[in-house]
Amino acid sequence: MARSTDPVALTTFVAYSVLAGGNAVGIRFSNRELDPFWGATIRFSLTAVIMLLVMRLARQRFPRGRALLGASIYGLLAFGGAFAFAFYALVELEAGFGQILLSIVPLVTILLAAAQRVETLTVSAVTGALISLAGVVILSGVALDGPIPYLPLLAAFGSGVCFAQASITIKRFPETNPIVVNAVGMTVGALFLAILTLSTGSAIALPVRTDTWLAIAYMALIGSGVVFTMYVFLLERWDASRANFGFVIIPMVTVLVSAWLLDERLTAGLIVGGALVLLGVYFGALRSRTRSAPLHAHTGH
Repeated sequence: MARSTDPVALTTFVAYSVLAGGNAVGIRFSNRELDPFWGATIRFSLTAVIMLLVMRLARQRFPRGRALLGASIYGLLAFGGAFAFAFYALVELEAGFGQILLSIVPLVTILLAAAQRVETLTVSAVTGALISLAGVVILSGVALDGPIPYLPLLAAFGSGVCFAQASITIKRFPETNPIVVNAVGMTVGALFLAILTLSTGSAIALPVRTDTWLAIAYMALIGSGVVFTMYVFLLERWDASRANFGFVIIPMVTVLVSAWLLDERLTAGLIVGGALVLLGVYFGALRSRTRSAPLHAHTGH
């Protein structure tokens, strides 16, 4: 596995974190016109077709056996489950706040990976996750007007758990080209979302608004195709918990973009919260953890 100072991995980490910042904003635009599950189905159906074409052009072979199983489970979790929850949550939650809730992903990944004995729980990883979590709380301004419905909050949490488990799952199967993993995974995710759309009686209609199409185009091409190819590439080089620290950078981008495009509030806590986020990312993702003391997540046998 590559060192955390590998310049290619670091560049990929920063790039996917920044580009993914527009996804929650795109979902908010999509949800203004489309039922959430149907909007998610359109997004990942388009991306699946694109990724399958890219896979064909790159002369990549379709996976078999355990590689196919791993990509399918990854797709079911990362695209089916995670985005079904995310699209539903962002019907009512603001884009910035919804993305901030997903900052739980690194901490959940650390705990799940330790519980499944995939990674060792370390002091620096937990410290980084907690500092970053404090940062995104401050970043949100802790100023939510009125009561927040419980179901959207639970859905956002469910999305984070799906993301975390997906990143752990893909590392337990044979390493496969990131384009192939996402082509298979997004196809499986799109099928799951289509079934969910039909089973819930969601309205099925193509969007007519230009901003909806622009949002879908961004999410399909950049927010899904490019971002998740980078993400799987990074997962092949870093631990899942380290790679997922991008989820605490993404809210910073989302808050800025949502303030610009959706007129959502930009709080005074941005500077302090952002500084804590970056400090947490340094401890948890960028600082070498080879000397970090392990925490014993399991006692006994």
